Amino acid sequence: MLQPQIVYTKEESLYSLIQTLGIQTAMKRELVPFVVSFVIAELFYKFHSFSLECIAFLITWAILSYGQSLVVGRRGS
Repeated sequence: MLQPQIVYTKEESLYSLIQTLGIQTAMKRELVPFVVSFVIAELFYKFHSFSLECIAFLITWAILSYGQSLVVGRRGS
């Protein structure tokens, strides 16, 4: 049986990450950036607005996750 080829784009969603890797692998990959982002948000983000703090947390998480993927990608090469 032929399986479709997976094409990765710059705009992968979290759902496609979980669908491709599986929930356990995706959780292992994102755990460190998530926890570090959460700690940063708790300690430093005091905007007195839930929406702004949530957006700042998500941006921090995305940046740390991207940075981790660059480091792990280079280390694995």
